[in-house]
Amino acid sequence: MSDVRPIRKILIANRGEIAVRVIRSCRELGIRSVAVFSDADRTALHVRMADEAYHIGPAASTESYLDLDRIVETVRVSGADAVHPGYGFLSENVDFAEACERAGIVFIGPASDSIRAMGDKTTARSLMKRAGVPMAPGSLETVQDANEAAQIALDIGYPVLIKASAGGGGKGMRVVEEKQQLSSLLQAAQREALAAFGDGRVFIEKYIVQPRHIEFQIIADKYGNTIHLFERECSIQRRYQKVIEEAPSTIMTPDLRERMGKAAIETARSCGYVGAGTVEFLVDAERNFYFMEMNTRLQVEHPVTEWITGLDLVAAQIRVAEGRPLPWKQEDLTINGHSIQSRIYAEDPANNFLPGPGKLVRHQAPDGPGVRVDAGVEQGDEVPIYYDPMISKLTVWGRTRPEAIERMKRALSEYEIAGVPTTIPFCRFVMEHEAFTSGIFSTHFVDDHFDGSALQTKDDPLREALALTASELWRGDLSESAVGNNSFQEPVSLWRTIRPRRK
Repeated sequence: MSDVRPIRKILIANRGEIAVRVIRSCRELGIRSVAVFSDADRTALHVRMADEAYHIGPAASTESYLDLDRIVETVRVSGADAVHPGYGFLSENVDFAEACERAGIVFIGPASDSIRAMGDKTTARSLMKRAGVPMAPGSLETVQDANEAAQIALDIGYPVLIKASAGGGGKGMRVVEEKQQLSSLLQAAQREALAAFGDGRVFIEKYIVQPRHIEFQIIADKYGNTIHLFERECSIQRRYQKVIEEAPSTIMTPDLRERMGKAAIETARSCGYVGAGTVEFLVDAERNFYFMEMNTRLQVEHPVTEWITGLDLVAAQIRVAEGRPLPWKQEDLTINGHSIQSRIYAEDPANNFLPGPGKLVRHQAPDGPGVRVDAGVEQGDEVPIYYDPMISKLTVWGRTRPEAIERMKRALSEYEIAGVPTTIPFCRFVMEHEAFTSGIFSTHFVDDHFDGSALQTKDDPLREALALTASELWRGDLSESAVGNNSFQEPVSLWRTIRPRRK
């Protein structure tokens, strides 16, 4: 095909587990990989795995992974002909996509115009109205002052949601229950949006009570072919950030899936989208769905879609970026089994998920049938203070949802980490909670069901001692006195009691 431009070398403008993930697909496709690294990541796993690696600056992301000029120059120096942005950092940065386009570098993602259209939520809402995609009632334009906000809220009814136009991740977002709160919360949202995104614009929409967060994976080629790869449920969240994801969703019916899938495809077509992306919706208790936003990149939770479809989404991204047509039609795709993902962060769920970066003195990932671990670190590596504290993504597959839940419980029980707190106890809590196992829950799961004190078990006094013991084991200087003249029957873990073996 004359329009196909084979890619021979890809620079991965990211770090951690997603950089490792892209490197692996590159290797299987026979494409050379180029890593970039900051001072903090000089010995990181993605640097060790790549075919080539280049230093791009200090530990601070603003001076390294977010320095688009430096990354574009590194592409030139390395001889790479394409860039994969991963997610986060520059993945949805319009200026970066445009810089790649000007330099003749293949950006493995959508065109800058699509990123711009979907990156501004008010612009996206206008596009959805024209495309006929359902949206929560609210403003199509940004709100200028409290008087205008009060009129919109009166028209659509309380509670309402104030949202930042230029960003996401819960920044610049406030729930307003009654009129008296509106003015102060509007100002707070505008200040937070300005600080987080350099853009204080906000808009207002109806707040959906007890919603489910459902997203559809789409992929489109440059020849007008757009398909969806079914849905993912992402309702288990803390601070508007996902922790547990699964596919398919327990709320879905065949009719709802068909209607939401068509809406996701229309969303992509409305902005001329090419590449892999995700259309996010909220679904209410009556199974009405509303467009929330489109993420113009690969999602953190893409492995659950890969499990149930058998497809390599990174490889598909690369092939579309080369100018190849999609090799599948919608009718070719089916859902096979059930998949669940647990995000393993260096955070303390018993202390409001407070980040706890540090050295992984023990990191033994689970294995076995139906288990996949995407990690960006190994034992002895640091979880740096400068970046997102993700350690890995633990994903499982089962023939049914109950089987997948049991497999996740087994995998979590095998996961051994010491040196940092982790979200493993929270993930186990979710897998064992009746609301999750029954499939009847919402985005308020944490507020409704989780109290960090529930994780303060009788083993907690051992945490510090276990971390010290693991550290001594790592250094090789564990003395008999340190373990009370006992050896251990089980490996060191911060969240599981270590039982001494009798002599």
